[in-house]
Amino acid sequence: MSTTDIKIPAPGKPWQASRSDKLKSFLTVISAGIFTFILVNVTPLKGKLAYFILFFISVIVFEYIRQRITRDSQAAKDSVLSTLSILGIVLTLIPIFSIVLTVFVKGYKGLHWQILNKDMALASVNDPIEAGGLLHAVLGTFLLVFVALLISFPVGLLTGIYLTEIRGTLSRPIRFLVQAMSGVPSIVAGLFILSAVIYPITNSLSGLMGSLALTILMIPTIARTAEEVLKLIPDDLREAGVALGATQWRTVAMVVVPAAKSGLLTAVILGIARIIGETAPILLVTGGADKTNLNPFEGSMGSLPFYIWKAFLTGGTEQSIARGWAGMLILLIFIFILFGSARYISGRRS
Repeated sequence: MSTTDIKIPAPGKPWQASRSDKLKSFLTVISAGIFTFILVNVTPLKGKLAYFILFFISVIVFEYIRQRITRDSQAAKDSVLSTLSILGIVLTLIPIFSIVLTVFVKGYKGLHWQILNKDMALASVNDPIEAGGLLHAVLGTFLLVFVALLISFPVGLLTGIYLTEIRGTLSRPIRFLVQAMSGVPSIVAGLFILSAVIYPITNSLSGLMGSLALTILMIPTIARTAEEVLKLIPDDLREAGVALGATQWRTVAMVVVPAAKSGLLTAVILGIARIIGETAPILLVTGGADKTNLNPFEGSMGSLPFYIWKAFLTGGTEQSIARGWAGMLILLIFIFILFGSARYISGRRS
């Protein structure tokens, strides 16, 4: 006796457009593009901006008419809102893609095989591209961020724990201060370290001073992200720890914080991405050395933002401009890696 396999069709998704709807929408866009081309050529409206505006207006009108004829007025109104939403997305992506493309097109010209193995101790920004590199700037940036992270992460984590677990009488003013610090201009952080630490105490520029300035900018990001992450931990875990006889601090340290480890790691990455490209405080307090310095407590220290600023300001030649764009490209790659890591970690299950 033979059995026949019955293939059960996959369940449909009624909220997704069918192939025929996608084809009709595609033809509508093509028709709007042709109409826009004709309209720009027969009217005084000229230029890319005219094409852009008239094209979206044409898409809205054509799609509204099509939906009104084939369906009903509600579908036509929905098509208008959908097209406006797409317009908003495009307007958001245009400057992003423009910046990335510009940095890549102009930055790759300043790259060479030894760029990460040499510093600028024996070269200037106006020398040929092969002379010198970004070793001092890359290492300096990593050291500045690392020291700032050593200070910011414990403070930010303890702040998030206080706001979510302790919830004492100071919760409201602390939350207000954290939110206020999030909007502090970066140059204010540099000026604060300059006037409060360098002039009255150390009287010297160093990598540590730069890390302190970056710490002021990094703490709010870590604290706010840690607070939101800890809020996502179910209260059942806290209650279970207390029911087993653990004190509150042991429950937080051994149950709550480990449960939120992926979110806290995301907070760290977002904090690093927040400060890695900061320029204003670095210019004021680090000194911006051209020689590799691995001691953040003594002597001036270079960084990628300072390198980029110096290449554009003190050069003016083709070589210096190429160096500046190359440094910008490497810095942008680091930021993309950090944000990509944050997205991966936040989307991964603990």
